[in-house]
Amino acid sequence: MNAFFHIDQARRLDAADPLGPFRREFHVPVWKGEEVIYLTGNSLGLQPVGVSEAIAQELHDWKTLGVEGHFHAKRPWMPYHEFLTDSLARLAGANGTEVVAMGSLTANLHFAMASFYRPTPERRAILCEAKAFPSDRYALVSQLAFHGYPESDLIEVPGSGADGVPTDEDLIAAIQTHGSRVATMLIGGVNYFTGRVYDMARITAAARAQGIVVGWDLAHAMGNVPLSLHDWDVDFAAWCSYKYLNAGPGGTAGLFVHQRHHHADLPRLAGWWGHNKESRFHMGPGFDPIPSAEGWQVSNAPVLSMAAQRASLDLFDRMDLAQHRAKGLDLSRRCMDMLEALASELQEPIRLLTPREDASRGCQVSVQFSARDRRFFDQLVERGVVADWREPGTIRMAFIPFYSSYEDLARLEQVLRQTLSA
Repeated sequence: MNAFFHIDQARRLDAADPLGPFRREFHVPVWKGEEVIYLTGNSLGLQPVGVSEAIAQELHDWKTLGVEGHFHAKRPWMPYHEFLTDSLARLAGANGTEVVAMGSLTANLHFAMASFYRPTPERRAILCEAKAFPSDRYALVSQLAFHGYPESDLIEVPGSGADGVPTDEDLIAAIQTHGSRVATMLIGGVNYFTGRVYDMARITAAARAQGIVVGWDLAHAMGNVPLSLHDWDVDFAAWCSYKYLNAGPGGTAGLFVHQRHHHADLPRLAGWWGHNKESRFHMGPGFDPIPSAEGWQVSNAPVLSMAAQRASLDLFDRMDLAQHRAKGLDLSRRCMDMLEALASELQEPIRLLTPREDASRGCQVSVQFSARDRRFFDQLVERGVVADWREPGTIRMAFIPFYSSYEDLARLEQVLRQTLSA
């Protein structure tokens, strides 16, 4: 029996949860005859039930219409990305012209940097956080190299805490110290390792006050925490869709470009799908960019991938985003309370890496079991917990408001107690 969070208490909370019915809209994997405790929506979101029908519709239209599906499918393929725009704009806090579903995350960052990293000999550095997701670092170093600058021109802001991840104050101090030589800033809006949510509005304002072009990697933010990219005056941002957006493995990513750049004479890596829609098929030699985020597209829509994302966005369209945020915070807070109670009761060295403050936290809880190794995690997996292990001794868990339940949390306590006491 649970000592901190009882199953019967959890079931009462689930029964009163206005978002509880959404769980039935997802396929939850089963292990040993019971639904798993799925805590890796920060890595790959569960499959919405509607995905099969959505993809089947496109396969049917391809089968029966062939190339004419571009114009006569139930959702015509030519403008297919546009069917995602309004939903993504709502989640990003953007105007419809400022977002586009396209590409993959790192590729979109490269497309954006081609336009928004414009170094000069005096101002050529790129600023990012220490402990950034490795792909971001690889991309930024390669951008420096592409322009003929050394890796030392990447300013990686260290954290003042034990985990090495910078706080808001660390980043703002670095911006004030190095601002005069920084051309572009790119930071993960939610740190992938600790789950720390940055004050993107405040950091963006500090950077722009120093004349820095501001970009955000929203891989762990989009669909997780509230965003207001337009009002925050962010220059560009990019995200993936297979985590919190539940669009499936390798799902089509997205790009935000603030409207003030839509008519700017910016260099870009151009492709025909970014060309003026009215003259695209005139096949002329000159590139005439669409005056919106669509102007950064290079290729036509990957329809099957976007169909899966559309099925998930249908659920977001029905979701009260304030309730979504409140449930994510409540589940993560209860998880942190439970972990601290277990640590005290069992005299187990457990260290929370995720900030306690609501404003600095989303759905993710990262916790370090200092005295445990991978064998401990494997025992959790064997008992039906699907989470994410990172060295040293760290487990990342995400409580997704769509399908995570309070009963999941109560069951997690049972499994942790059983495994830690073994």
